[in-house]
Amino acid sequence: MCMYSAESNPASPFVGALTDYHIAHLGQFALKGAGLVFVEAQAVQPNGRISPHDAGLWQEGTDSEQFKGLQRVVQFSHSQGAKVAVQLAHAGRKASVLPPWVAAQAGKPSLRAEESVFGWPKDVVGPSGGEENIWDPAEGRFWAPRALSTAEIKEVVQAFAKSAELAVKAGVDVIEIHAAHGYLLNQFLSPATNKRTDEYGGSFENRVRIVREVATAVRAVIPNGMPVFLRISATDWLEGQPVAAESGSWDLESSLRLVEILPELGIDLVDVSSGGGHKDQKIKLSPGYQVDLAGELRKAIRKAGASTLVGGVGLITEAEQAQSIVQGADEAQQAEAIVTAKADVVLLARQFMREPEWVINTAKKLGVKVTHPHQFWRAL
Repeated sequence: MCMYSAESNPASPFVGALTDYHIAHLGQFALKGAGLVFVEAQAVQPNGRISPHDAGLWQEGTDSEQFKGLQRVVQFSHSQGAKVAVQLAHAGRKASVLPPWVAAQAGKPSLRAEESVFGWPKDVVGPSGGEENIWDPAEGRFWAPRALSTAEIKEVVQAFAKSAELAVKAGVDVIEIHAAHGYLLNQFLSPATNKRTDEYGGSFENRVRIVREVATAVRAVIPNGMPVFLRISATDWLEGQPVAAESGSWDLESSLRLVEILPELGIDLVDVSSGGGHKDQKIKLSPGYQVDLAGELRKAIRKAGASTLVGGVGLITEAEQAQSIVQGADEAQQAEAIVTAKADVVLLARQFMREPEWVINTAKKLGVKVTHPHQFWRAL
């Protein structure tokens, strides 16, 4: 979850760097039992931030404030027994907006960040450009992107690799490539947002090319055996919408095709989210509403004999709910449970913000013994 709490002034050496706030925020999850703590999205380029206040990892060298801020979060989390994942991202056409609470105070779902507040309206980018490719054309919400050149796409690919290399040096345990929620890589994947006619647009193979190149570049600069996750939107939720009839959309069938190539790209886990790519999406929210999508992908992966793991996410809030997702509905027959399980891990965001001690509370509900911090023993 982006906290929109980093320095925004590009003239400051601390721009995009994690702060004491992030140590307190992320550290509480490590302290209270989370096995893997995700650092919020780290923009791989300055214009890849969602807002000027986003975190980033584009400054070169291990003496940069961005590197040192990440390293401090990693070191504290490790001291509490947690592993750390960093999510590498580029916002694409959804960039240069104000923090959500600023927009909310103005009664808007989103507001553009002007140059006066360190936004970059002239450098918002996407696979396709022009007014017709604004994420949401309602007045004042988002900027019109410009189309990336082929050379710039190559620069984006290398930016992901450079950020991954820095993350490894900072001690991070897992790299996640963010290709979901309508951000840049997701924009390339979906024909609803990718109108290119070169080698990065058109066919499925061309639209997934950038993800293939990013994954390959990242894998090439990190240690062998280090886990790499890929976060995807399993569907655009555009079925039945005019845009899908006109240009097509990214749907579950597209994701099924994508997971087939993940082993050759060195992707160890697919983190299955959905939506975020188009203003006309129609999502029916309900507890675990994305878990069935994860289950379909996991079933196909297992049927193919592949070892790619699957992460389930989306309104997972309760202990028994999480247990059923990873163990299957029928625990009495273990073989069947493996088949009916819908994910190999569960991923939580908002619920941890509501309930930082979710792991401890869940362990109590399920009768699982966990180790508490020594400092907390007097409260048990």
